[in-house]
Amino acid sequence: MQPPILLASTSPSRRELLSRLRLPFEAVAPDYAEEEVPGLEPGALAVHHAMGKARSVARRFPDRLVIGSDQVAEVVGGAGGRGRLLGKPGTEEAAVAQLQAMAGRQVVFHTGLAVVRGGREEMALEVVRVTLRPLALEEIRAYVAVEQPLGAAGSFHIEGLGIALMEAVEGRDFTALVGLPLMALVSLLDRFGVRVLLAER
Repeated sequence: MQPPILLASTSPSRRELLSRLRLPFEAVAPDYAEEEVPGLEPGALAVHHAMGKARSVARRFPDRLVIGSDQVAEVVGGAGGRGRLLGKPGTEEAAVAQLQAMAGRQVVFHTGLAVVRGGREEMALEVVRVTLRPLALEEIRAYVAVEQPLGAAGSFHIEGLGIALMEAVEGRDFTALVGLPLMALVSLLDRFGVRVLLAER
């Protein structure tokens, strides 16, 4: 029998997080391109992409419950009061440059969450603020060489060695920073009749 839940992601971190709820699920790659949407605030953009991922999988599996998540990182202190958005670096050089720009500053991580089944859609947003320590260039280069955070917005994995970059973390749910806000997800699943603590295992 197929698990009723699909995770619209191939991210190992998101798979590991969802597995903590001990619900049977499958991970499916979403057919969705993350593109800039002019005029959307960072939080709205994260929710937009999360919903786009979930919908792309739900179209293929209309009878299944689909979970999508996306994260947008924003360096505080941009021009006009707006922060600068950080994408996935892709290369070591770009990761080093991102971390140099972030060192000693606050970064806001907006994590969007979407749950879709049939024509019903629910969404949520979690915000976590991270302050990075002042960092020397050699520290940044050493971190990037060891952890290779090339696919992470903000260029670090806080669940790994990236914690050594941090000075402070403020937010309701640490799992949101890793990529899948489990507290919000439990609430959304409950709206679909999936009571996590009472689910069959």
